[in-house]
Amino acid sequence: MSNNKKKLVVVKIGSSSVTDLKGGISSHKIKKHVSEVAKLKDEGHGVIIVTSGSIAAGFQRLGYTERPKTVAAKQAAAAVGQGLLMEEYTKHLLQFGYIGAQILLTRSDFADKRRYQNAYNALEVLLKRDAVPIINENDTISIEELQFGDNDTLSAQVAGLVHADLLIMLTDTDGLYTADPRKDPNAKRIELVEKITPEIEESAGSVGSSVGTGGMQSKIKAAKIAVMAGVPVFICSSKEQGVLVKALDGTAKGTYFKSCKTNLKTRLQWVAFHSGVKGTIYIDDGAVEALEKRGKSLLPSGIIEVKGDFFAGDVVEVLDKDGNYIGKGITNYDCEDLKVFKGMSSSDIYRLKSTGKVEAIHRDNWMGNLQLEKRRELNA
Repeated sequence: MSNNKKKLVVVKIGSSSVTDLKGGISSHKIKKHVSEVAKLKDEGHGVIIVTSGSIAAGFQRLGYTERPKTVAAKQAAAAVGQGLLMEEYTKHLLQFGYIGAQILLTRSDFADKRRYQNAYNALEVLLKRDAVPIINENDTISIEELQFGDNDTLSAQVAGLVHADLLIMLTDTDGLYTADPRKDPNAKRIELVEKITPEIEESAGSVGSSVGTGGMQSKIKAAKIAVMAGVPVFICSSKEQGVLVKALDGTAKGTYFKSCKTNLKTRLQWVAFHSGVKGTIYIDDGAVEALEKRGKSLLPSGIIEVKGDFFAGDVVEVLDKDGNYIGKGITNYDCEDLKVFKGMSSSDIYRLKSTGKVEAIHRDNWMGNLQLEKRRELNA
């Protein structure tokens, strides 16, 4: 990749890359990462940091000799560790003349459309003001149902949200190998991944550090999300000197994941990856063809059946008459209205409701299954 164009980069820093061998914060490691972030900033690039390490940083301060296992203990450790983590990032960023901005997120922040948009707006302001957003999962209050599971996934979702030019995932190994290089001397690093195949996923294994939650498998899962959103991914070692600048120059050692040719719009990312489904609409063959082959909106005339309790603005899934999944989108109608209007022509609906939005789901708010399949093939 070339440095000619100023880029927006998301840098994911894992727990092992910010902590020492005992699990406490390593000021030296954080300073190294911050100095490299500052070099990108000095060149005019925008940078967002997604960092792990709050639990790892905090558990020793509470008297634990190892990473705690219970949810309550983890949350308590995160409450202590998050402040220590931010203190280190802020201190070192200030030395290079940059401001750090803490953002704590849970999965529900992505699932709720307003909060998703609010997160985007806040990040946009921070980047315009030349600050460095520092994002972590809100481990102190999140419950299992609201957790991302690991910050690899969070970094991919953030990268998609802001339409980043590159997601750099720093870890303790210099990329993806054909086998575990610590066990197999014949393992070779995979330089380029054009498509994430089952073979690629199998080569990832399940290796992870003792202070983190994600191994290479979680990074492949995250890469899937990012590349489908249109963001390329680079996995590399946090130990390599100058690795962030080298990653943008294309000279760093690591594995590059090619992305779809186009970015997926923020609204459609939310529909595709984050939204919860509030109801189900069954449609006839003509409507299926209109959605899948002709890129049309879904009209009430093609609706056979409506299930669920939903309102205008909610996301609903759409199935064909045999129950096969077609896609999902944002509905313009409440469920009760659609039950009345299903099968009716647009002109009849307009006379009854006098609305300018005749479509049940407008094509701009639609994410079809075939569309996603094409993006998985990196042809979109």
